[in-house]
Amino acid sequence: MKTKEAYGIIGNIEYRSPWVRLLYWCMFILMIVLAAVCILPPVWIMVSSLKDIKEFYAIPPTLIPRSFNVGKLWETWQEFNFLSYYLNTAYLAAGSVLFCLTFNGLAGYFFSKLKPRGSALLFALIVWTMMVPNTVGMVPLFKNLIDFPLLHLNLTNTYWPMWFMAAVNPVVILIFKNFFDTIPQALLEAAKIDGASTIGIFIRVILPLSGPVMATITILTMNSVWQDFFWPFMVLKDKSTWSVIVAIYNLKATLPQDIQFIALTFAILPPIILFIFFQKYIMNGQSFGGSIKG
Repeated sequence: MKTKEAYGIIGNIEYRSPWVRLLYWCMFILMIVLAAVCILPPVWIMVSSLKDIKEFYAIPPTLIPRSFNVGKLWETWQEFNFLSYYLNTAYLAAGSVLFCLTFNGLAGYFFSKLKPRGSALLFALIVWTMMVPNTVGMVPLFKNLIDFPLLHLNLTNTYWPMWFMAAVNPVVILIFKNFFDTIPQALLEAAKIDGASTIGIFIRVILPLSGPVMATITILTMNSVWQDFFWPFMVLKDKSTWSVIVAIYNLKATLPQDIQFIALTFAILPPIILFIFFQKYIMNGQSFGGSIKG
C-alpha cells in the first residue's frame, strides 16, 4: 500500500483539493513576503557598507552597488579595535552559557526528577513570572546591581549581572524540565542502586543524554547575548568592557554613516554564521527526547 505523503500539516489527499492548493500557495507566498521583509534590510546594510564613498551618498541611492571597497572593512576593524569588543562579547556569552546551562539545568532536574514537597507550587510561581512584564522589575533590579544586598557591592562595569540573569530563566527551566521528563525513571533507579548520589546521577546519567537540548539552548543563549543591548548598556559604562552592540551605539555619534553600516555588518555577521552552522539544532528543537522516551 502506498504510504501517505504530506505537505507539512496538509496530507496528499487534502492537497488534491483546489481550495486547499490555493490556501497552501497563498500561505507560501505570504511566508516569502515576510521572509523578504526580515532579510532585505540587513542584506542592504551589509551590501551598502561596501559601496564607494561617492556612491554611498549618491541621491537617489543605488540598490545594487556599482562599486565595492572591501578595504573599508579592515580599516574600520583596526581603527576602532573591534576585536576587543568581539572578545568582550565572547567572554560575556561564554559566562552566560555556563550559568544558564548549570543553574537552569539543575532547576529542571530538581522539578522533573527530585520533586520534593512544595516543588509543584515553586514551579508554578516560576512559570507565572513569565507573565510579568520585564519593565516592572527593571528599577528594583538595577538598584540591586549598584548596591548588591548584604555584600553592598557595585556590580556595574562587570559581567556578573548578565550572568546572574542568565542563571534564572523560566523559559529555559521549562525546556529542561520537559526534556528531563522524557528520560525513563528506571535509568535513575539503576544509578541509585549502583551507589550514585543525586548530583552524580545528574552528571553521569542526565547530562550525557541531554546533548540535543543543551546544544540548542547554548546556541539560543549565545545569540540572545550577542543581540542584547539594554542591560549591557545600563551596566557596562567603561569602554574596556563594552560589548559589540554597546560599542556601536556609543560610537555612532563619532562615526560617518558608511562606517556605521560597516560596524552594523560586524554585528550582524556572527549570528548569521552561527545559524548557518547550527541551524539543524534550532530547527529540530521541538523534537527533544523523542529517541529517549520509552
